[in-house]
Amino acid sequence: IGGSPFEVTVHTSPGPTCGTFSHLWLSLIGSEGETPPIRVTDGNSHLLPGSVCPVRVQASSPLGRLILVRLRLEVQTRFPNLDWHCSRVEVWRVSKGQGSDSETQVFLCDRWLRPADGDVELRSGKLCLLEEEIEEKLKQQRLRQLQHQQQLIRWRIFVGGAPQCVDVNSLSELGPNLLYTQKSPATNLYYLNGFTTRVESWKSFSELEMIFTYSAQQNDIARFVKAHWMEDWYFGYQCLNGSNPLMLRETRHLPPNLSVTSDMLRPFLPEGCSLENELQKGNIYLLDYEVLDGVPANVINEKQTYLSAPLCLLHLNQQGQLLPIAIQLQQKPGPQNPVFLPSDSGYDWLLAKMWVHSADFQCHQLISHYLRTHMMAELCCVATLRQLPDAHPLHQLLLPHVKTSLKINVGARASLLASKGLFDQAVGSGLETLPVLLSRASAKISYRTLCVPEDLSDRGLDKLPQSFYAQDALRIWDAVHSFVTSWVDLYYHGDDAVQRDPELHCWLTDINTHGFSNGFPQRFHTRAEVAKFVTALIYSCSALHAAVNFSQLDFAFWVPNCPVAMLRPPPQAKCAVTEDDIMSFLPDVNTTCRVLMALNGLSQPAINFVPLCHYKEAIFRDDAHRRLLEEVQAQLRAISDAIAERNSQLELPYPYLSPERIENSVAI
Repeated sequence: IGGSPFEVTVHTSPGPTCGTFSHLWLSLIGSEGETPPIRVTDGNSHLLPGSVCPVRVQASSPLGRLILVRLRLEVQTRFPNLDWHCSRVEVWRVSKGQGSDSETQVFLCDRWLRPADGDVELRSGKLCLLEEEIEEKLKQQRLRQLQHQQQLIRWRIFVGGAPQCVDVNSLSELGPNLLYTQKSPATNLYYLNGFTTRVESWKSFSELEMIFTYSAQQNDIARFVKAHWMEDWYFGYQCLNGSNPLMLRETRHLPPNLSVTSDMLRPFLPEGCSLENELQKGNIYLLDYEVLDGVPANVINEKQTYLSAPLCLLHLNQQGQLLPIAIQLQQKPGPQNPVFLPSDSGYDWLLAKMWVHSADFQCHQLISHYLRTHMMAELCCVATLRQLPDAHPLHQLLLPHVKTSLKINVGARASLLASKGLFDQAVGSGLETLPVLLSRASAKISYRTLCVPEDLSDRGLDKLPQSFYAQDALRIWDAVHSFVTSWVDLYYHGDDAVQRDPELHCWLTDINTHGFSNGFPQRFHTRAEVAKFVTALIYSCSALHAAVNFSQLDFAFWVPNCPVAMLRPPPQAKCAVTEDDIMSFLPDVNTTCRVLMALNGLSQPAINFVPLCHYKEAIFRDDAHRRLLEEVQAQLRAISDAIAERNSQLELPYPYLSPERIENSVAI
């Protein structure tokens, strides 16, 4: 006896390039059998953008429960081989009576397909865990998909000791689903462009001011930075709310290699207060750039540059300001490594602060920015593609936050971080510095540093009223954590379900094997642990990236506030510098302008950027998912309103973690 006939409609997505000339073959797979492939594109049926192609499929024997639709593209002779973006396939079983004995089944695709992909199988129904799969064929389909992905997506060591990356030699190897088109806004480089061939030092501060006036006139934050960069209160403020708010920490014990005494620092503390008392009260903070100690510095324009590894103590005064009170430019104490103090000559103290800013720029770019957000996103993306099948709920939640990282990181390794790239030709930490710094920093990054509440509490930033990064980060973390917890609870009906999910644990093992090792969970026992881990990943790939990336130009536009390289070694004695000497430490004109032009591009959100917790993927239109999205988006709107209200009262606003400015992923 023959099986029921099926009415099938194939939906091509509406984008102008979503269609293809290729032929499409389709099979229906049921629990008891499958139909032979039938060609959908016959006669007048074409896979045009936005089109619907109907086809009637007659099963020669009963199929049982319909569980998969198999698609295969075949290039048409003498026609271009174009990728095809399939929205979905809808299947309706035609009953022999008057009515229908089943609803239309929707098999979501929502991705690009190519003839080279061979057979692609689409599932019907909701996301689920492996143990909830009733049909053996669906369990096998999950396994086949992961085996296929593991052949395509492989690990590669970029730097020994640092998280691994995707193993591709060109962007085209990623395939169309992992590429994206970024519509960048026009950036104003008009006044910087002409300086990129000027291989010489800046002549004077007035020369720098002229460039700044032409290029940064529309940037209110940059103008504020230029006006206040020499003031101690602003130095402390920038440690909290600048483009690298990850270095500062409260300390109750002085580092043994910092040559300061209580008597030396007494003039900079409140009357009657000792250094010991202020340490006990939690009023002393530390910047420690030990990770830079002894790393090789770059040669730029055939000139040796210099790096230092400063230690800087700051004091939280009774007005709530953080003021630097001691700076030692190298880790090893000694007579040629003096401790600079606010009471030193103006240029000595100013130069010491500039050395701290220069060290901070190196750590910001390679650690806080590239390692903590870009490499983290890529680590998560590769593990997700290799270990979580499409039907797994965490695959669908995570991928929109991480998949753009592959394209941007492959591009960065081929240009910015490559020979003759920006770091090689313009930054103090060049290609020799890179592997040393990334491996050292990776060893120091612990799981707690990725979890915002613990990180801010450990560093004593959660209690500072002026720490706007900390305040906003906690708000964002809480909103995302609430959303992720609801998502996890939707699919894991108890902690035991977490423990029984082999796909989840293969994913975690892949992340641990190819990523960080310092205190990261080796196994999940509860839903709460899963929710926290996923929140840490999403926060790193969205909010943290917004804080450290989109702020860059604001704080670097005034060059002395953020020297990207230093052309003279750190001073080994006091009272040795004048204003002219300060200029001679700054990077050359061409390298300065080249870095500013790069930061100008990186600091501009794309025209088509997707805000935090907004998703274009069809799976998020599902009723249960949509309800969760409505809740988190309402929370994020309330946070935006609160931040806007606060910023309206501030002379220097902190806008970078306002949710509408946070991109959903690392896409630039």
